[in-house]
Amino acid sequence: MSHALAPEPPAKQVAHFIGRFDPKVAHIARHARQALRERLPSAVELVYDNFHALVMGFGSTERASDCIVSLAVYPGHVTLNFYYGAELPDPDGILSGSGDQNRFIRLDNAEMLQRASIEQLIAAAIAHAKNPLPVTGKGQTVIKSISARQRPRR
Repeated sequence: MSHALAPEPPAKQVAHFIGRFDPKVAHIARHARQALRERLPSAVELVYDNFHALVMGFGSTERASDCIVSLAVYPGHVTLNFYYGAELPDPDGILSGSGDQNRFIRLDNAEMLQRASIEQLIAAAIAHAKNPLPVTGKGQTVIKSISARQRPRR
C-alpha cells in the first residue's frame, strides 16, 4: 500500500517559490504580496510559477480574466501589473507598457505600494473590475500552474 504525500498548503508553496529568488527580489515580492493581500482581503490569489516569472494575480474569481492586479517576480526585479491598465486613468504617468491591455510599474522596493499615486491606481483598478471583489469574506490562494522547465531564479 503506497502513501502519497499530500501537497504542501498553497501558502507554503508560494513561500518556497519566492524563496528561490535573490534575497532582495524575494524581500520586495514577499512584502508587496502581503500588502496586496491586506489591501484585497477577499480576492482570490492565482499563482503561476511559469518559465519566465512567478506571477501572483488577485481577482474576484479563479478566472485569469477577472484579475485586477498581479505581481510578476523575475530574477532581477518585481512588477505590479494592472490587467486592464490601458483603460485606467494615469494622471502621474507612472504606468509602463504599450500593449492593448496590460500596464505595469516596476517596484524598486516594497514601500512603493504605499505611494498615493499607486494606491489611486489600485483603487481605480478595483472600481473598474468587470466582476467586483466580494465585499466580505477571506480570499484564498490557488496554485494554477507550476512549469516543469523554468529559467534560473537568481
